[in-house]
Amino acid sequence: MSGKDIIMIRQKELKRLQVIHRVLEGEITQVKASEVLSLSKRQIGRIVKRIRQEGDKGIVHKSRGKESSRKLPKGLTDRVVYLYQQKYQGFGPTLFSEKLAEIEGIHISDETARKWLIEAGLWEKKIKHKTHRQWRPRKEHRGEMVQMDGSHHDWFEGRGPKCVLMAYIDDATNRVYCRFYEYEGTIPAMDSFKRYIKKYGIPMSIYFDKHTTYKSTAEPTIQEEISGQEPLSEFGRALEELGVKRIYAHSPQAKGRIERLFKTLQDRLIKEMRLKGIKSVKEANKFLKTYLPKYNKRFSLKAQKPEDLHMPVPKGIDLNTIFCIKTDRTVRNDNTISYNKKLYQIEEVMAGKIVTVTERIEGTMGIFIRTGA
Repeated sequence: MSGKDIIMIRQKELKRLQVIHRVLEGEITQVKASEVLSLSKRQIGRIVKRIRQEGDKGIVHKSRGKESSRKLPKGLTDRVVYLYQQKYQGFGPTLFSEKLAEIEGIHISDETARKWLIEAGLWEKKIKHKTHRQWRPRKEHRGEMVQMDGSHHDWFEGRGPKCVLMAYIDDATNRVYCRFYEYEGTIPAMDSFKRYIKKYGIPMSIYFDKHTTYKSTAEPTIQEEISGQEPLSEFGRALEELGVKRIYAHSPQAKGRIERLFKTLQDRLIKEMRLKGIKSVKEANKFLKTYLPKYNKRFSLKAQKPEDLHMPVPKGIDLNTIFCIKTDRTVRNDNTISYNKKLYQIEEVMAGKIVTVTERIEGTMGIFIRTGA
């Protein structure tokens, strides 16, 4: 407590004392005193009784000069600061207080942690500048729309190679699914979405940017122009086959929820992996299996409406035949096709026919006669 605070309180007590003396001398009633001091009649009665028994010193609060029963043990501050310097450097006060309780068995509030770190010169008090922004309302149902994106970052802080986190966030609930890959491209997009579907079902729509993985930059063919269709990337074609609506964002700001998710994960997830010494994509994906349930339990929200609009995979649908790269080739007169600078011999006589070459996620390849060819 500062000297200024003490003076303020003593002046307040002096005013109370003057009013109570007027009550004792019969100049005003206790009811009037309660109005003047903005205290209840019962409080005025207790103060009058205490001053009659103890004199003017009875106006002083009994806890003045005594240590609070809630005061933390001496030396705890030094230990917390030492742990921060040695083990939790760069952690924000909130995450730091969580790790203190979870790992070190030290239970202090995030505000106490913030205060001690600021006093030790290890944390700078941040002033938040409010920016007026009109937020898009959330979808009402789970599975109505999922935002998807990849985050290129030094996730292992130099302990391992840079990689990409492919993430999905449900627009209605903030529920998160993500997985690490060496790069952002068609195969990682297909593999991650296939895993999402197996866990939660097929969402109604996906909201993503215009990365070439998600939106084709090819010129439409004559057939596409005639039918009014836009060229599709391989991932877009897979979504089309599943009946998932594609929604493209026109700016990073439009993907607000997933952009904020990456900002959070680049703080929290990175520090969690640092404590575990994780340094590879394989180790990171294994860690996500235990990390994501805890994260979703804490940060997900309840949807406005209870119905889940995720659809189960229809019977008879093989996701492996959807989540693959499909390329058409015409069989040559010598019964071969050319693909990826290699020649493949077709056993049946199929010269002049069109076949579809498929490259699956796991690396296998197949050649099929195109329907209607």
